[in-house]
Amino acid sequence: MVAYSRRVSSGTTGLAARPMAPSRPAGSGPVPSEGGNGLTLLLVEDDESLGSQLERGLARAGYQVRRVTSGEAALSTAHMADLVLLDLGLPDLDGTEVCRLLRERFLTPIIVVTARGEEPERVAVLDLGADDYLVKPFGFAELLARIRAVLRRSRPGGPGAAELAGSSRVRVDLRARRVYVDGTEVSLTPKEFDILACLAEDPGRAVSREEIFERAWDAHWYGPTKVLDVHVAALRRKLGDPQLIQTVYGVGFRLDPAKPGETPR
Repeated sequence: MVAYSRRVSSGTTGLAARPMAPSRPAGSGPVPSEGGNGLTLLLVEDDESLGSQLERGLARAGYQVRRVTSGEAALSTAHMADLVLLDLGLPDLDGTEVCRLLRERFLTPIIVVTARGEEPERVAVLDLGADDYLVKPFGFAELLARIRAVLRRSRPGGPGAAELAGSSRVRVDLRARRVYVDGTEVSLTPKEFDILACLAEDPGRAVSREEIFERAWDAHWYGPTKVLDVHVAALRRKLGDPQLIQTVYGVGFRLDPAKPGETPR
């Protein structure tokens, strides 16, 4: 396993100011595909050595990679990507602010890749809208697995998948990834949608915290479990009625199946 982390040497310099970096030279042959299916990843990494390694590895895995080295460049090019790999240590803007602005402007999934591994930092960034968090140094195979997991959760289900779920008050369109409360559409982050979709599949059933983590984080989350409570609190605010998502003490959460005007069960 190759561990990826920042490396500084006498011959390493910051990347020149270029807004876009193609994943491979024009005219070169196709890269071997290992599951990327040509999806575009925006790699936001100002370290030349690490950025080059990741760019080459992701291209070999079948992804189209666009690399930028600043927060401003990330904000101006994120609309072109299927997923953003975001380093927090950027030269112009604080990475957490970049994460917040990306989530505010786009629904593009975000994986934070950084050397900052403290629990408060992870919780803060996830609360700002990141879909996953990977601490350097890390194995490249794990990075690929997390990318696949986040893309799988953020993209519509395949043919034959159930399209609608929810209760009489909350309707979840799984295919279009849209949510309606009493007929009014509500905007959610990808992670909030994944959690609500898990609860909406069987309104009234108590869903354990473990099941929610396994499905919304694809069993790749090893951080503090209270991050789930942060997302649920945000969901309750956005749905407009805290009683729609109820806490089942010692178990997890459930989506209330009551109709408008009914007493929550």
